[in-house]
Amino acid sequence: MQDHPYVGMWVTDDGEVRHQLLPNGRYDEARGNRESAYRGRYEVTGSRIEYRDDTGFTADGDFVDANTLHHGGMVLRRI
Repeated sequence: MQDHPYVGMWVTDDGEVRHQLLPNGRYDEARGNRESAYRGRYEVTGSRIEYRDDTGFTADGDFVDANTLHHGGMVLRRI
């Protein structure tokens, strides 16, 4: 189990991209009408998040504060 304050739903302001960070270290990302567009594992170290989707693609991001995530040129907010 992941023990950090960032578990939950993170969404871009336009609602187009939605990251569900699950407590078991998995994530599910929806894009537009495409639910579960990407799925995989994530790991949080401090304020940094590292993603590895199930196809092997990797990405990362930074939590600016408890409610703001910068990832891949996007800003996601906790809902």
